[in-house]
Amino acid sequence: MSRRTPGVRSTPALSALSAAGIDFTARPYQHDDGAPSYGLEAAAALGVEPERVFKTLMASVDGTLTVAIVPVSGSLDLKALAAALGRHRAVMADPAAAQRRSGYVLGGISPIGQRQPSPVVIDATALSHRTVFVSGGQRGLDVELAPADLVNVTNALVAPIAGT
Repeated sequence: MSRRTPGVRSTPALSALSAAGIDFTARPYQHDDGAPSYGLEAAAALGVEPERVFKTLMASVDGTLTVAIVPVSGSLDLKALAAALGRHRAVMADPAAAQRRSGYVLGGISPIGQRQPSPVVIDATALSHRTVFVSGGQRGLDVELAPADLVNVTNALVAPIAGT
C-alpha cells in the first residue's frame, strides 16, 4: 500500500493518516447520490466483499457522542455498544450533531481526522481481515488500511458491536 494516490484531493482523514505515518491506499470511486446504501455502493464500486467495508456511525452513549465502526453488511447493535463502554444506553446521534462533531458530511464521515475527537469502538470482525475500508472523509472516497492501524490511529476499543 502507499500513502499517495495521484488525483485524490486531500481530506483531514488522509492528512491524519499521513501525519501518523500509516500505510494506506486512498480508493476513490464514482459516487451516486441516489444510492440506497453508501457502504454497499462503495463495496460494489471497489469490487470488495461488504464484510471488509466498514461504515462510520455516530451514537449518543449516555449522552456522549461516540463513533461506532461496523461492517456495511450488518447493523450497529446499540445495546452491545453501550455494554462495550460499560454504559447503560445508546441511541443513534442526531445527523446534524454527527456532522458538526466530525466535520464531515453524512455518507462521508470518516472515523479518522474528525474535527472533535470522540470515543471510538470498532467491531471485532475488523481484525479478521488483512485490510479494511473506511470512509476517507468524502462521499466517493474510501481508505484501505490494516485494521490494527485503524485501531491505533483512532485510539479505538475493539468489541463485538455489529448486529445482523
